[in-house]
Amino acid sequence: MLRWIEGPHSHMNNNSISGQIPPVLSRLPLLVHFLLDNNNLSGYLPPELYQLPQLQTLQLDNNHFNGTIPDSYGNMSRLIKLDLSWNHLNGSIPTNKPSDNITTINLSNNDISGSIPANFSGLPHLQKLLLDHNALSGSVPSDIWQNRTFNVTEKLQLDFQQNMLSNISGSLEPPANVTISLRGNPVCSAANQLMITQFCGIQNRSEEILSSSTIIPTNCYNQSCPDGYEYVPESPVPCFCAAPLRIGYRLKSPAFSNFIPYEDKFKVILASNLGIDLYQLSIVSFIWERGPRLRLYLKLFPKYGNHSSKFNESEIYRIEDLFAEWKAGVGGIFGPYEFLNFVLLSPYEEDANLNISKSGLSKGAIAGIVLAAVAGAMTLSAIISFYAAKQYMKKYHMTLRKQSVSKISIKIDGVKAFTFVEMMQATNNFSVSSQVGQGGYGKVYKGVLADGTVVAIKRALESSLQGEREFFTEIELLSRLHHRNLVSLVGYCDDEIEQMLVYEFMPNGTLRDHLSVTSKKPLSFAMRLQIALGSAKGILYLHAEADPPIFHRDIKATNILLDSRFTAKVADFGLSRLAPVPDVEGAVPGHVSTVVKGTPVSTVLNSDAACWPSIIYFTCVSFVFLNYILSYMVYRNLSLLLIVLTANQLGGPLVWYEVNGVRG
Repeated sequence: MLRWIEGPHSHMNNNSISGQIPPVLSRLPLLVHFLLDNNNLSGYLPPELYQLPQLQTLQLDNNHFNGTIPDSYGNMSRLIKLDLSWNHLNGSIPTNKPSDNITTINLSNNDISGSIPANFSGLPHLQKLLLDHNALSGSVPSDIWQNRTFNVTEKLQLDFQQNMLSNISGSLEPPANVTISLRGNPVCSAANQLMITQFCGIQNRSEEILSSSTIIPTNCYNQSCPDGYEYVPESPVPCFCAAPLRIGYRLKSPAFSNFIPYEDKFKVILASNLGIDLYQLSIVSFIWERGPRLRLYLKLFPKYGNHSSKFNESEIYRIEDLFAEWKAGVGGIFGPYEFLNFVLLSPYEEDANLNISKSGLSKGAIAGIVLAAVAGAMTLSAIISFYAAKQYMKKYHMTLRKQSVSKISIKIDGVKAFTFVEMMQATNNFSVSSQVGQGGYGKVYKGVLADGTVVAIKRALESSLQGEREFFTEIELLSRLHHRNLVSLVGYCDDEIEQMLVYEFMPNGTLRDHLSVTSKKPLSFAMRLQIALGSAKGILYLHAEADPPIFHRDIKATNILLDSRFTAKVADFGLSRLAPVPDVEGAVPGHVSTVVKGTPVSTVLNSDAACWPSIIYFTCVSFVFLNYILSYMVYRNLSLLLIVLTANQLGGPLVWYEVNGVRG
């Protein structure tokens, strides 16, 4: 296990890990982030963790730890963030003074008793001290902010709500930068006498902060930018209009609670990593989310001097690749990031669909390249899928069935729960004009959320409704899958006896829409190759990298969707009614059951050829790409021949497949 976590980041949060933290983990000299929050861990907190010399973030919240907080945790000289909230910790708060680097201490929602020690005073970078919902007694300290000078952007939040604090030590007169919450303590019964009523009311501990960098220069009001263009806020040239790229970006575990003091540093590092000037990067807004995680909405502007005032296609691809390949991280106290979206609006919409891959090769050469690439992708998928199935045979034993509904609903992170009313508003009351498709699961609608995000909403038919346990199991499974060639889950709705899944919207529809001779946007050979490889990468991720591995079992042209840049994204590995699957003893039930269509390995491990249907179906879809490259008869005969050979090679039954209306 030490070899597995030998790097600086150990992010094992939001899982179902149980047991106790082994003290041997203190032997990781490079560990900077140690995140085990939102699991089922129990036992005591290992005192040995203070021996981690580089540790900056320790998040163990929302588990079942008991016992006391080790005194040694005060000796972590580099610690910036400590979160032990929502456990069953007792005893008193250690009296060792924390690191001067500390920004966040969260011990809320435990059973901690005793008084609030004096060691929290004078910490120069402290932003949040959350001790609410414990059993603390004694006095409310009035010197935590003493001997500290606040600048305009710095804030300090002290939350002591729902304890047993009975008096005030000294005069409670904090500066404007400091907020104190005392509601639910005995001391508030004398709030008027002590003149602390402003601290005893209902405090709004909102995680949300909004900012805006889009400021129109005062001397530019008499002119306006063309549609799709806007003023570059910090341009060295006044009134410079340019077309921005819009980026969704999220810091997964920042080691601070107030972003504003670090905003300039973030921009300098990110602009450098992207290879752009500082004025080209604008932070439009940011908001704190559960975790806590920091979601940012960024705009990138082209450099002044570009005659078109917009990025060219090579620059767009370069920037997107930097984000998608995790090369746009800021690191340090900002931690790792998630790339949420890359939005191209006017005037880029018209250019995004162009085929930029021009080639001087002959059709025969291109056909050979396509054949070789598709065959290679299928072979690689087959090899790794079989390997993954065997490796995980003993590892997974239907763990999803053992999770409780209430725990699942709490543990799902990264997806949003929508109400039925929100879904109605997004789809104009599920109007016919909003419907974009229909399948066995139900109808699919195009919707626009309150924040302007365009999504696809799959609304289950009454016959497809599942129990809450099965529904949350699917959502938890889908929320773990993150790949640029998989359709991303945005959220879900389990309200008003309705079940809906909310996905990112794919403006270019399905692959099948573009393979017909009547298609308004026929695919070039190079685009077909790109889509084939993208689909293979998505399927390969499901087979070999998803945890647990997933076998799609329903790969077809209508389940491969295309975004605004014709990037292939595999879809529809959610719940559906399937044919009987052998149980763990090899018996085949005589009924049709509802299971996750993208079936975890544990449900099919009795067969070495468990993944052969996915490969067979992808083989068939791949030959659709060759439609217009080989003659119809050669293509049809070759398709059927290779399907037979593939089925025989994998030891599975022969599968007949219908391609473009021709059934083999």
